Amino acid sequence: MTEISATAQPTLDEAKQLVAAMTTLLEEAVGRAREITERGKTIDDNQVLTSRISYASTETIAAHQVLVDFDELAAAGKATPEYERLAVAAVGELANPFYARLGAAAVDLGLDDAALDALYPVSARAIARRASSQSVMRNIGRTVCETKGSNDLPIDELHEQVRGQVREFAANEVMPRAEHIHRTDDLVPEELIDGMAELGFFGLSIPEEYGGIEMGNLAMILTTEELSRASLAGAGSLITRPEILAKALLGGGTAEQKSHWLPQLASGETMVGISVTEPDYGSDVASIKCRADKGTVDGVEGWLINGAKAWCTFAGRANVLALLARTDPDISKGQKGLSLFIVPKESSRDHEFDFVQPGGGRLSGKADATPGYRGMHSYTVMLENYFVPIENIVGGEEGLGRGFYLQMAGFAAGRLQTAGRACGVGQGALEETAKYVVDRSQFNQPISEFQLTQFNLGRMAAKIAGARAITYAAARAYDVDPRGASTLASQAKLLACDVAVDVTREGQVLHGGWGYAEEYPISRYTVDATVLPIFEGVKPILELKVIGRAILAG
Repeated sequence: MTEISATAQPTLDEAKQLVAAMTTLLEEAVGRAREITERGKTIDDNQVLTSRISYASTETIAAHQVLVDFDELAAAGKATPEYERLAVAAVGELANPFYARLGAAAVDLGLDDAALDALYPVSARAIARRASSQSVMRNIGRTVCETKGSNDLPIDELHEQVRGQVREFAANEVMPRAEHIHRTDDLVPEELIDGMAELGFFGLSIPEEYGGIEMGNLAMILTTEELSRASLAGAGSLITRPEILAKALLGGGTAEQKSHWLPQLASGETMVGISVTEPDYGSDVASIKCRADKGTVDGVEGWLINGAKAWCTFAGRANVLALLARTDPDISKGQKGLSLFIVPKESSRDHEFDFVQPGGGRLSGKADATPGYRGMHSYTVMLENYFVPIENIVGGEEGLGRGFYLQMAGFAAGRLQTAGRACGVGQGALEETAKYVVDRSQFNQPISEFQLTQFNLGRMAAKIAGARAITYAAARAYDVDPRGASTLASQAKLLACDVAVDVTREGQVLHGGWGYAEEYPISRYTVDATVLPIFEGVKPILELKVIGRAILAG
């Protein structure tokens, strides 16, 4: 490939200087924000500032991890000029909005121009501009065109085998079905579930003693990414729900519950729907009203559940719902009055279902129509005196009142999964766009030869590289310390989901009018991406209540 040369690309050492400047400014900003918010106590009085600090911290971590990953590639003898160029560009793509974000917050932080220049000098800003210059991005964009956007990032042999196996399954089994599932709003075919179960995809992070493969969270993320690259709702999200329940069981289930449920989750025998959100309560989980009262049906002790749940994805096909309900009627106790239940149910492939128990309890649901993320269907669910055996409260008697914490631990794993899904959706959009611009000609030449096309493709690839770096880092950290890695998983989710939205939208524009036609997969990637910043913790809640609170509390 003939390189485009106009602006000298920053060296890796310069990129490291840039990340060091980002770190210096961030540390000062965080210190001042802690004082302003009284170490996070007054976040709600400083929401905009907290949001900016949360995102700037995320961008800094991602930029740092990009360079760490490249150094590891270089040490293994796997670095190439193309990877180096991409790494430097990814840092630039993260640094430019980082400075704009904290520059906009300077007044709130009490920083004047002189202080900003001292913390983040003009030389750092110049490096960032050069890292994202048109010559750098166009060179990357031309490589994207030549490789059709393929992701060949070197990883170790074990994980390369995982990625290769999943990629083959996705190409042969998922991609041929993806468009049909989306356009007809069909449910995920049983053949896909069976195929994934046979390959062990549902047991990647479940211990071997419970029937899992226990290959760790990076293997799980690679699997999720490759499946989402083919179809977010047709395959990429199937692992997430069992993963959330598995993490809750591993974190607080009884020995009997682990022995009973984990093997069923690992084998794919039991599919799960997560039932937390209510029609009137979304992110404010501690205020949910769905209640569970002790009761006896036909001489069996258990709980009678009453209330409505919303956005319960896969609730029809699922064999069980992981349902959060109020077991203490005192609403003032908030999250301390919530418990987590495993609610067995009949499986249905319909858009509506209505199950009546012999004792009269009822569980009904109706799928809500959505513009994207089809294939699993999200239901509004109603429970009326629906009976659940006493042994199905996660953690048994000790689990009473601990449901919120068990569910949040599961959600941390779900956020990590969502970051992987976002990387996959972005990657799929990049590949579809690369293929289109190479094949499509306008004004007597392929549109891949236009400067702006190359530039935009380069930026797409650089953004994905940053999202992938922080996501993989969060997966590795989660294997070492799940509790300690929960904030990083949320940051990976925050960045990767925004990247997926940006990349798919740019890909759609590069398709021109055909980007709005269902004939081309980019339209599916675009509408699917829009849900990513919403579920598993909507973006503002992540910025304020999760990431911001963790950073500012210190």
